[in-house]
Amino acid sequence: MSKKIKRAFLDTEDGQIHYRIGGEGEVLLLLHMNPRSSDEYRELIPLLIEKYRVVAMDFLGFGDSDKPSRMYSVQDYAKTVIALLDELGIEQVNLLGNHTGAFVGGEVTASYPERVKKLILGNVAGFGEHGKADLMRRFDEGFQIKEDGSHLMERWLARKRYIGSAELNHRWVLDDLKCFGHPLYAVWAVGNYCLDAPERFKNIKCPTLIVWGIDDMEEFEKLGLALVKDRLFLSQAIPQGKVVEFSDGTICMMNQIPEKIAKAVLEFLDEE
Repeated sequence: MSKKIKRAFLDTEDGQIHYRIGGEGEVLLLLHMNPRSSDEYRELIPLLIEKYRVVAMDFLGFGDSDKPSRMYSVQDYAKTVIALLDELGIEQVNLLGNHTGAFVGGEVTASYPERVKKLILGNVAGFGEHGKADLMRRFDEGFQIKEDGSHLMERWLARKRYIGSAELNHRWVLDDLKCFGHPLYAVWAVGNYCLDAPERFKNIKCPTLIVWGIDDMEEFEKLGLALVKDRLFLSQAIPQGKVVEFSDGTICMMNQIPEKIAKAVLEFLDEE
C-alpha cells in the first residue's frame, strides 16, 4: 500500500479547493477547524493511511484553497464536500470533522445520509444565543492587517500558551495569516448555523463517535463562547453516539495527541 500523500485541486464555480490524498481502501474524509487547513491533520494522516484511503480538504477561504467571492454557509460547505467526493468517484465515506469541520460533517450526514458510512464529530461546541452573538462580533471585527505589522506578533502570542511548540505555533500562524484581509468565512457560517445544529443533527442516524477535548471545551467556556454543559446537546441529538473524552485534549489535540486520536478513530471504524 502506498503511503505517499499527494496534493491536488478541485475546480469549482467559486474557486479551487486544495486537498491531500493518500492510502488505499475505504475512504476517510477529514474536515478541519477554523482558521486552520488540512495541515491540522498532518500528524494524524500517516497513522490513518495504514488502513484507509484518507482525503483531507481545505475549505474555501482557508489554507491553499481559493477565497470565494461570496459568504459561505455550512450548507454551502457541505455541498463542496459532496462535489469533491463526486470528483474523486467516491460513493460513500467515513467522515471526521473537528470544530467547524464537525458542523460541516454533521450537515453533510444530515443532508446526504447515503454518502456517510460512519461519522466522527470532534469538539462541537453548543454556542447558544450568547455564543452566536459573540461569533458574529468576531466576524465583524475580522482579521485586520496592521501597518506596523503588529498583527504578526499578535497571532504568534494568541495561542502560544496552549500550543507550546514553536514549530506547531508557526504552522498555526501561517494558516491564520492566509485568512487576513478576507472575511472570516467559517465564523459567519457557524454563527448562522449553530442554533439550528441541534435539530439538524437529529437527522444523523449512522454510527457516530463523539470526541471531546476537555481542555478545549473549558477554554471555550473561559472565553465566554460556550458552556461546557452545552456540549451535551450533541448526545441528546445523536443518542446512538459513542463518546470518548481526552482530558489532555486542547484546541490543538489533532496535532498534539495524534496517537490517542488515531486509536479511538480506528477502533470505532473497525467496529461491526
